[in-house]
Amino acid sequence: MILGFLGTGHITSSVIEGIFKSKLKFKKIYISSRNNIIAKKLSKRFKKVIISKNNQQLIDNSNWIFLAITPKVGNKILKNLYFKKNKKLISFISTINLKNLKKITKNRNITRVIPLPFIGMKKGPIIVCPKNKIVNSFFSKLGKVIEINNESISKGFWGTSSFMASFYNLYLSTSDWLNFKGVERRKAENYVRELFLALAEDANFKKRLSLKQLVRESQTPGGTNSYVLQELKKNKFYKVQQKVLNNVFKKFKT
Repeated sequence: MILGFLGTGHITSSVIEGIFKSKLKFKKIYISSRNNIIAKKLSKRFKKVIISKNNQQLIDNSNWIFLAITPKVGNKILKNLYFKKNKKLISFISTINLKNLKKITKNRNITRVIPLPFIGMKKGPIIVCPKNKIVNSFFSKLGKVIEINNESISKGFWGTSSFMASFYNLYLSTSDWLNFKGVERRKAENYVRELFLALAEDANFKKRLSLKQLVRESQTPGGTNSYVLQELKKNKFYKVQQKVLNNVFKKFKT
Protein backbone atom coordinates (compact mmCIF):
# COMPACT_ATOMS: atom_id res chain seq x y z
CA MET A 1 0.00 0.00 0.00
CA ILE A 2 1.16 3.52 -0.83
CA LEU A 3 0.01 6.42 1.36
CA GLY A 4 -0.28 10.08 0.44
CA PHE A 5 -0.69 13.07 2.75
CA LEU A 6 -2.23 16.18 1.25
CA GLY A 7 -1.06 18.79 3.71
CA THR A 8 2.11 18.62 5.77
CA GLY A 9 1.44 20.14 9.15
CA HIS A 10 1.72 19.00 12.76
CA ILE A 11 -0.98 16.30 12.51
CA THR A 12 0.53 14.81 9.34
CA SER A 13 3.93 14.74 11.03
CA SER A 14 2.45 13.02 14.11
CA VAL A 15 0.52 10.43 12.09
CA ILE A 16 3.59 9.56 10.00
CA GLU A 17 5.72 9.26 13.12
CA GLY A 18 3.13 6.88 14.60
CA ILE A 19 3.03 4.83 11.40
CA PHE A 20 6.79 4.29 11.48
CA LYS A 21 6.59 3.23 15.13
CA SER A 22 3.85 0.73 14.33
CA LYS A 23 3.83 -2.61 12.52
CA LEU A 24 1.76 -1.26 9.62
CA LYS A 25 2.98 -2.44 6.23
CA PHE A 26 3.33 0.04 3.38
CA LYS A 27 5.67 0.73 0.48
CA LYS A 28 5.97 4.50 0.42
CA ILE A 29 4.49 7.68 1.84
CA TYR A 30 4.08 10.68 -0.45
CA ILE A 31 3.75 14.10 1.17
CA SER A 32 3.02 17.54 -0.21
CA SER A 33 5.53 20.35 0.04
CA ARG A 34 3.10 22.99 1.32
CA ASN A 35 5.03 23.20 4.60
CA ASN A 36 8.51 22.85 3.17
CA ILE A 37 10.30 22.76 6.53
CA ILE A 38 8.24 19.87 7.93
CA ALA A 39 8.27 18.06 4.57
CA LYS A 40 12.08 18.15 4.36
CA LYS A 41 12.44 16.99 7.97
CA LEU A 42 10.15 14.01 7.36
CA SER A 43 11.83 12.97 4.09
CA LYS A 44 15.25 13.25 5.71
CA ARG A 45 14.22 11.26 8.78
CA PHE A 46 12.32 8.48 6.99
CA LYS A 47 13.63 6.94 3.77
CA LYS A 48 10.18 5.84 2.61
CA VAL A 49 8.83 9.40 2.74
CA ILE A 50 8.92 11.21 -0.62
CA ILE A 51 8.04 14.83 -1.30
CA SER A 52 5.71 15.08 -4.31
CA LYS A 53 6.20 17.65 -7.05
CA ASN A 54 2.53 18.62 -6.84
CA ASN A 55 -0.76 17.53 -5.28
CA GLN A 56 -2.06 15.68 -8.32
CA GLN A 57 1.10 13.57 -8.53
CA LEU A 58 0.65 12.69 -4.85
CA ILE A 59 -2.94 11.59 -5.46
CA ASP A 60 -2.10 9.59 -8.60
CA ASN A 61 0.74 7.74 -6.86
CA SER A 62 -1.15 6.85 -3.66
CA ASN A 63 -3.75 4.22 -2.75
CA TRP A 64 -4.90 6.05 0.37
CA ILE A 65 -4.98 9.85 0.39
CA PHE A 66 -5.12 11.64 3.75
CA LEU A 67 -6.73 15.07 3.54
CA ALA A 68 -4.74 16.87 6.23
CA ILE A 69 -5.51 20.43 5.21
CA THR A 70 -7.53 23.28 6.70
CA PRO A 71 -11.17 23.73 5.64
CA LYS A 72 -10.24 26.96 3.84
CA VAL A 73 -7.50 25.25 1.82
CA GLY A 74 -9.73 22.22 1.22
CA ASN A 75 -12.52 24.30 -0.30
CA LYS A 76 -9.96 26.05 -2.49
CA ILE A 77 -7.89 23.17 -3.91
CA LEU A 78 -9.92 19.94 -3.76
CA LYS A 79 -12.31 20.93 -6.55
CA ASN A 80 -9.34 21.29 -8.90
CA LEU A 81 -7.92 17.82 -8.19
CA TYR A 82 -8.92 14.49 -9.71
CA PHE A 83 -9.54 11.45 -7.51
CA LYS A 84 -10.12 8.07 -9.17
CA LYS A 85 -12.97 6.08 -7.66
CA ASN A 86 -10.60 3.35 -6.43
CA LYS A 87 -8.75 5.84 -4.21
CA LYS A 88 -9.47 5.72 -0.48
CA LEU A 89 -9.81 9.16 1.07
CA ILE A 90 -9.25 9.76 4.78
CA SER A 91 -10.35 13.24 5.82
CA PHE A 92 -8.89 15.03 8.84
CA ILE A 93 -10.76 18.22 7.86
CA SER A 94 -12.90 19.44 10.74
CA THR A 95 -15.63 21.49 9.08
CA ILE A 96 -16.26 19.89 5.69
CA ASN A 97 -18.79 17.09 6.09
CA LEU A 98 -18.94 13.83 4.14
CA LYS A 99 -21.72 15.01 1.83
CA ASN A 100 -19.74 18.07 0.74
CA LEU A 101 -16.48 16.13 0.52
CA LYS A 102 -18.08 13.59 -1.81
CA LYS A 103 -19.46 16.42 -3.93
CA ILE A 104 -16.15 18.32 -4.09
CA THR A 105 -13.91 15.29 -4.76
CA LYS A 106 -16.46 13.31 -6.82
CA ASN A 107 -15.39 10.32 -4.74
CA ARG A 108 -17.69 8.37 -2.41
CA ASN A 109 -14.99 6.28 -0.76
CA ILE A 110 -14.35 8.68 2.14
CA THR A 111 -13.94 8.21 5.88
CA ARG A 112 -13.63 11.07 8.36
CA VAL A 113 -11.06 10.53 11.08
CA ILE A 114 -10.21 12.68 14.10
CA PRO A 115 -6.59 12.07 15.14
CA LEU A 116 -4.81 13.99 17.88
CA PRO A 117 -1.09 14.86 18.15
CA PHE A 118 -0.52 11.95 20.58
CA ILE A 119 -0.98 9.59 17.64
CA GLY A 120 2.77 10.06 17.12
CA MET A 121 3.22 8.07 20.35
CA LYS A 122 0.52 5.58 19.27
CA LYS A 123 -1.69 6.91 22.06
CA GLY A 124 -5.00 8.67 22.44
CA PRO A 125 -8.51 8.30 20.99
CA ILE A 126 -9.09 8.23 17.22
CA ILE A 127 -12.63 8.84 15.96
CA VAL A 128 -13.60 7.00 12.76
CA CYS A 129 -16.82 7.89 10.92
CA PRO A 130 -18.56 6.01 9.42
CA LYS A 131 -17.58 2.55 10.68
CA ASN A 132 -15.06 0.89 8.38
CA LYS A 133 -13.22 -2.37 9.17
CA ILE A 134 -10.16 -1.58 7.04
CA VAL A 135 -9.78 1.96 8.38
CA ASN A 136 -10.38 0.67 11.92
CA SER A 137 -7.67 -1.98 11.46
CA PHE A 138 -5.23 0.66 10.22
CA PHE A 139 -5.78 3.23 12.97
CA SER A 140 -6.06 0.65 15.76
CA LYS A 141 -2.29 0.27 15.34
CA LEU A 142 -1.93 3.97 16.15
CA GLY A 143 -4.26 4.48 19.12
CA LYS A 144 -7.69 3.67 20.56
CA VAL A 145 -10.28 3.68 17.76
CA ILE A 146 -13.83 4.79 18.57
CA GLU A 147 -16.21 4.19 15.65
CA ILE A 148 -19.42 6.13 15.05
CA ASN A 149 -21.93 6.16 12.20
CA ASN A 150 -23.78 9.38 13.03
CA GLU A 151 -21.63 12.15 11.59
CA SER A 152 -23.38 14.87 13.59
CA ILE A 153 -22.14 13.23 16.80
CA SER A 154 -18.55 13.68 15.62
CA LYS A 155 -18.91 17.42 16.21
CA GLY A 156 -18.78 16.75 19.93
CA PHE A 157 -15.45 14.96 19.60
CA TRP A 158 -14.01 17.79 17.50
CA GLY A 159 -15.14 20.17 20.23
CA THR A 160 -13.55 18.32 23.15
CA SER A 161 -10.26 18.04 21.26
CA SER A 162 -10.09 21.85 21.55
CA PHE A 163 -9.21 21.57 25.24
CA MET A 164 -5.56 20.68 24.81
CA ALA A 165 -4.15 24.18 25.39
CA SER A 166 -6.44 24.82 28.37
CA PHE A 167 -5.45 21.44 29.83
CA TYR A 168 -1.77 22.33 29.63
CA ASN A 169 -2.60 25.72 31.10
CA LEU A 170 -4.05 23.90 34.13
CA TYR A 171 -0.62 22.28 34.49
CA LEU A 172 1.01 25.71 34.17
CA SER A 173 -1.33 27.40 36.63
CA THR A 174 -0.76 24.65 39.23
CA SER A 175 3.03 24.71 38.83
CA ASP A 176 3.01 28.53 38.96
CA TRP A 177 1.24 28.31 42.33
CA LEU A 178 3.82 25.84 43.64
CA ASN A 179 6.62 28.07 42.37
CA PHE A 180 5.04 31.07 44.13
CA LYS A 181 5.01 29.00 47.33
CA GLY A 182 8.76 28.52 47.07
CA VAL A 183 9.13 25.33 45.02
CA GLU A 184 11.85 25.49 42.35
CA ARG A 185 10.30 25.92 38.88
CA ARG A 186 11.65 22.68 37.39
CA LYS A 187 10.63 20.63 40.43
CA ALA A 188 7.18 22.22 40.43
CA GLU A 189 6.64 21.37 36.77
CA ASN A 190 7.94 17.82 37.16
CA TYR A 191 5.65 17.24 40.13
CA VAL A 192 2.58 18.51 38.27
CA ARG A 193 3.38 16.40 35.18
CA GLU A 194 3.72 13.26 37.31
CA LEU A 195 0.59 14.06 39.36
CA PHE A 196 -1.71 14.45 36.35
CA LEU A 197 -0.10 11.53 34.53
CA ALA A 198 -0.80 9.27 37.53
CA LEU A 199 -4.39 10.54 37.71
CA ALA A 200 -4.95 9.80 34.01
CA GLU A 201 -3.41 6.33 34.30
CA ASP A 202 -5.47 5.61 37.42
CA ALA A 203 -8.69 6.57 35.59
CA ASN A 204 -7.71 4.28 32.72
CA PHE A 205 -6.80 1.45 35.08
CA LYS A 206 -10.20 1.71 36.79
CA LYS A 207 -12.28 1.43 33.61
CA ARG A 208 -14.82 -0.72 35.44
CA LEU A 209 -15.82 2.42 37.35
CA SER A 210 -17.81 5.22 35.74
CA LEU A 211 -16.29 8.70 35.85
CA LYS A 212 -19.04 9.68 38.29
CA GLN A 213 -17.87 6.88 40.60
CA LEU A 214 -14.25 8.02 40.28
CA VAL A 215 -15.25 11.52 41.34
CA ARG A 216 -17.12 10.14 44.34
CA GLU A 217 -14.37 7.73 45.44
CA SER A 218 -11.57 10.29 45.13
CA GLN A 219 -12.93 12.51 47.89
CA THR A 220 -13.63 12.22 51.60
CA PRO A 221 -16.43 14.30 53.17
CA GLY A 222 -14.79 17.34 54.73
CA GLY A 223 -11.48 16.57 53.01
CA THR A 224 -9.44 18.82 50.76
CA ASN A 225 -10.44 17.06 47.53
CA SER A 226 -14.09 17.57 48.42
CA TYR A 227 -13.44 21.21 49.32
CA VAL A 228 -11.68 22.02 46.03
CA LEU A 229 -14.38 20.31 43.97
CA GLN A 230 -17.21 22.15 45.74
CA GLU A 231 -15.45 25.52 45.43
CA LEU A 232 -14.89 25.02 41.70
CA LYS A 233 -18.54 24.04 41.26
CA LYS A 234 -19.67 27.03 43.33
CA ASN A 235 -17.68 29.31 41.02
CA LYS A 236 -19.25 27.64 37.95
CA PHE A 237 -15.87 26.32 36.75
CA TYR A 238 -17.44 23.32 35.00
CA LYS A 239 -20.46 25.25 33.71
CA VAL A 240 -18.07 27.68 32.01
CA GLN A 241 -16.24 24.69 30.54
CA GLN A 242 -19.46 23.29 29.04
CA LYS A 243 -20.52 26.75 27.83
CA VAL A 244 -17.24 27.05 25.92
CA LEU A 245 -17.73 23.54 24.50
CA ASN A 246 -21.16 24.58 23.25
CA ASN A 247 -19.63 27.62 21.53
CA VAL A 248 -17.00 25.45 19.85
CA PHE A 249 -19.65 22.89 18.89
CA LYS A 250 -21.54 25.55 16.90
CA LYS A 251 -18.48 26.13 14.72
CA PHE A 252 -18.52 22.63 13.25
CA LYS A 253 -20.81 21.81 10.35
CA THR A 254 -22.35 18.39 9.81
